[in-house]
Amino acid sequence: MMLRVRDLEAFYGASQALFGMELSVDAGEVVTLMGRNGMGKTTTVHAVMGLLETRRGIVEFEGSRVDQMASFRIARLGLGLVPEGRQIFPNLSVRENLLAAAANRSARANPWTIERAFEFFPRLAERQRNMGNQLSGGEQQMLAVGRALMTNPKLLILDEATEGLAPLVRYEIWSCLGRLKREGQAILVIDKNVGALIGLADRHHIVEKGRVVWSGTSDALARDKELQHRYLGV
Repeated sequence: MMLRVRDLEAFYGASQALFGMELSVDAGEVVTLMGRNGMGKTTTVHAVMGLLETRRGIVEFEGSRVDQMASFRIARLGLGLVPEGRQIFPNLSVRENLLAAAANRSARANPWTIERAFEFFPRLAERQRNMGNQLSGGEQQMLAVGRALMTNPKLLILDEATEGLAPLVRYEIWSCLGRLKREGQAILVIDKNVGALIGLADRHHIVEKGRVVWSGTSDALARDKELQHRYLGV
């Protein structure tokens, strides 16, 4: 098991946001966190990445506990985050954004390089001299994904992978994630596009009020329309 989260509790001040969160991601697997807005998906990602202090529970990565580690140390273990809102560097060029994150701490045989990132996202190659704040929303999302890949992560985490993007750009992002899956990249993804997630992921966790209320395969989720309506609003 690459990532395992067990009985996780987290708070914002005095307000509890996670109530015994449970999830797992295996090597080479694509797993989702699904649910309506405000149910704890981003909070879970922040807790896993060490961006939010937890009060109870365990986060393990490759068999070692990381729930009390600093966020930069967690990232160095091989967790790459594409955050909600992209958060690229607006005053750096596309090339500089990518190079700023470049690392291959696990000595991967075929690491992500600037050339490989540009091959993966040709539009970024075309815009490589543009500043981050000169890109469209879709281009910024591609850059955020590319920046995370330049860390050569063992686990790629995407928070709201296609939120606010035009349909053609969403299709391109899903196509890229499908390619990463075929290459064996482990991925944890948050998004609201149920159809695309069912087509991409191996397993799903549905979150309601800070806890997982259902876990299962894509086949099981696709068959259960009542479950989708109850928790996902589709």
